[in-house]
Amino acid sequence: MIVSKSNKQLKDIKKLMDSSKARKEQKLFVVEGLRMTREVPEHLLEKIYYSESFFASSLSVATCEKKGEEGKDYEIVSDEIFKGLSDTVTPQGILGIVKQPEYQLKDAFGGKILILDDIQDPGNLGTMIRTSEAVGVTGVIMSTGCAVIFNPKVIRSTMESIFRVPFLKADLRKAIDALQKEGYTVYGAALDGAVFYNEITYGEKNAVVIGNEGNGISEKVLDAVDYKIKIPMAGKVESLNAAISAAVILYQL
Repeated sequence: MIVSKSNKQLKDIKKLMDSSKARKEQKLFVVEGLRMTREVPEHLLEKIYYSESFFASSLSVATCEKKGEEGKDYEIVSDEIFKGLSDTVTPQGILGIVKQPEYQLKDAFGGKILILDDIQDPGNLGTMIRTSEAVGVTGVIMSTGCAVIFNPKVIRSTMESIFRVPFLKADLRKAIDALQKEGYTVYGAALDGAVFYNEITYGEKNAVVIGNEGNGISEKVLDAVDYKIKIPMAGKVESLNAAISAAVILYQL
C-alpha cells in the first residue's frame, strides 16, 4: 500500500492531471470515480488506484477487482494520501490511468458530425461531447485551438461519452472540404447573413460548426461552410452559451 506523498507513481499521476505536456508525451490521462472507471474500455485501461477504504468495500468487488483479476495492474493508496491525489472535493476512492484513444477523420463519417472552432471552456467542450452522444453524432472534429480534451474538467463533463464518441483535432478547412466531398452539407452557427436553423429541411449527411465562445466561427472556417444558420432570440439576448447552441441545433438535425 502506498503511504507516502513522495511516491513516484503519485507524482506521475499529478503530472498527468496538471500538465497537458505530460499527457501528450505519455499519451495517457486520468479518470476519477466509480462510473468513469467502469466505462473505460479494457484495451485502454492502464492501471487502477484505489483508496484503502474503497478497496475494502463491496463496491470494489463489483467494479474493478474484476479488471485486476484479468491482469490489470492496480495499487492501494492510504485514504489520507488519496484525498490529496484526487482532483475532486469528495473523492470516491478510485481512479484510473487510461491510454488516449486515437481516431482518424473517416471514423467520424456515418451520420451527424459536430465541428468545434476554438472552443476554450473545458466544461463547454465536455458537455458538447456528452450531448453529441445523446443525439447520435458519429464524430466530433475540433480545431487545434480548442481546449485540451484530456483535461480532467473536460473528462468529467463528458460523463463517460468520451469513450463512445470518436473525436479528433484537425485543420478545419481541410476537414470541411473532405466532408463535403463525402456528401455532407456543412452549416455554421453565425448571426450575419444567416437563416433560422428551424426553417431548413435537412438531408441525410449534416455537419454543424460551433464557434469560439467570444468570437464565434473564424472567418476562414465560415467561408468554407455551405450555409449559415442562427437560433431565434427573444428579448435583448444576442446569443446562447456555445454548448447550449450546439444542443439546440443538433437536436433539430
